[in-house]
Amino acid sequence: MVEAKEIELATWPVAILAGGLAKRLRPITETIPKALVTIAGAPFLAHQLRLLHSAGLRRIVICAGYLGEMIEAEIGDGTAFDLRVDYSFDGPRLLGTGGALRKALPLLGHRFLVLYGDSYLPIDYRSAALAFAKDGKAGLMTVYKNEGQWDASNVQFEGGRIVRYDKEHRIPEMHHIDYGLGILRAEALASWPDDQSFDLAEVYRRLLSENQLSGYEVTERFYEIGSVEGLAELDAFLRPESLRSPS
Repeated sequence: MVEAKEIELATWPVAILAGGLAKRLRPITETIPKALVTIAGAPFLAHQLRLLHSAGLRRIVICAGYLGEMIEAEIGDGTAFDLRVDYSFDGPRLLGTGGALRKALPLLGHRFLVLYGDSYLPIDYRSAALAFAKDGKAGLMTVYKNEGQWDASNVQFEGGRIVRYDKEHRIPEMHHIDYGLGILRAEALASWPDDQSFDLAEVYRRLLSENQLSGYEVTERFYEIGSVEGLAELDAFLRPESLRSPS
């Protein structure tokens, strides 16, 4: 049995999917990528990297697309965050979240964590990695009992397992949501085509159909900057209490 102390997160790469166009944040993101939008006095990605560092993670691969060169210019090799940061660029056309991961596999190795570039997830990453190691499947999705509160629920989670996952066709039994953190083995993406656009959700659905997707339930709410409302919520969460605007 794998013990928590045996999970050395410093050796687990984290892929951050930061290549999207962020159309919902226009005009803010017309000249900067979503990852560099200012939150509580710093670029969002800086907060995200500090959170990952505090969890014990040290190796980051940023999957960049739209205005990705600005991200590399701002973050560099990660030295300022006591991290090693590498970059995988989509190239001439956007590859989607799944295609970007597929391209980044040479940098990610045989297993890695993955999260979205607009998600701030204050959870115990080590426990999620431990659950993944114990289960031995090709993928793990963290889920949160959202009940439609922070975004539309898209996961039917029963008896500790994911029964159904669908972002387009939702059913009343879906009380949970894809929390935004996944863990994958490289084999989960090996059969997908190179340099073609596809979504990470498609990868999760295929793994689920093959009984190769674990579910791990978390209890901490997620924050996201995919909308103006999300920006305001995360800003309030991160900003020191003395600097918060009165309600």
